[in-house]
Amino acid sequence: MKHRVDHKRIGRPTDQRIALLRSQTGSLFRHNRIKTTVTKARETRRFAEKLITLAKRGDLAARRLALKELPQPDVVAHLFSQIAPRYEDREGGYTRVTRAGRRRGDAAEMAILELAD
Repeated sequence: MKHRVDHKRIGRPTDQRIALLRSQTGSLFRHNRIKTTVTKARETRRFAEKLITLAKRGDLAARRLALKELPQPDVVAHLFSQIAPRYEDREGGYTRVTRAGRRRGDAAEMAILELAD
């Protein structure tokens, strides 16, 4: 039964999966788009949208919570100063996943995860 399944495991232990999500989210906020597999893109999207919603609050407590989830101070500063004000009027859907064909080598389905404008 699939009751109360919260996330995909992406074939990794918990600590490696969280490290992957943090790294990909940091890259997404730094470069505004990343190319990865579809499954990783969907999981990263969940993680990133929660952080953007948190950054929209803009207070010190929200900044500390964001630093706890994404321990890269320069990326968190960029998130709060430039990314969050862009989505002030939007209630969700800050990111977009676009399929980008299959990867040469193992034929994994690739996707582009980008910040929506």
